[in-house]
Amino acid sequence: MLAPPALPSCSILLLCGGRGQRMGGRDKGLIEWQGRPLIAWLHDLVRPLSDDLIISCNRNSERYEAFADRLISDGDEHFRGPLAGIRAGLQAARHDYLLVLPCDTPLLDRALLEALLGEAGSRPVMVRQGDFWEPLFSLIPKALASTLEEAWQAGERSPQRWLCRHDPVAVVCPPNDPRLANLNTPELLAQNSE
Repeated sequence: MLAPPALPSCSILLLCGGRGQRMGGRDKGLIEWQGRPLIAWLHDLVRPLSDDLIISCNRNSERYEAFADRLISDGDEHFRGPLAGIRAGLQAARHDYLLVLPCDTPLLDRALLEALLGEAGSRPVMVRQGDFWEPLFSLIPKALASTLEEAWQAGERSPQRWLCRHDPVAVVCPPNDPRLANLNTPELLAQNSE
């Protein structure tokens, strides 16, 4: 029986820096789901994959400290979106790849993460459902940090547009794959608790 291929060393970025508008302004990563904060589910899943676990948060840093090796923020108080967190994550990453995941997806599994890591190379790797790219489920070579900085300074704020400029490799998931469910509204949290 063949041993599974070794996964590349990567830094992992969990994005927890949003405003939580669909949650009435609550910090999504700290919202309880099945008795634990959402961030705890992601932490337990990714912890074995890296010695460089980074959380991007713009508030409640004292509560996030237990779930990360390091905390970063966007660098301003204006909540400029997930690309700001990715930008800070690429600058902070200690490994050649940065695995990016949103904090509100507790149904993710190891197989999907291994599929992303298994495609590591010079191009970004991104989940795709049908024709739709999912930029917050991606593996980004740290070597692209300078191109992100240039795009950021030119006004780019869309992770999808920026990643698609680099001819991403697709990890294809079926439409409505439950592993990718963002539990980012009270209704979705309730539906997925049953």
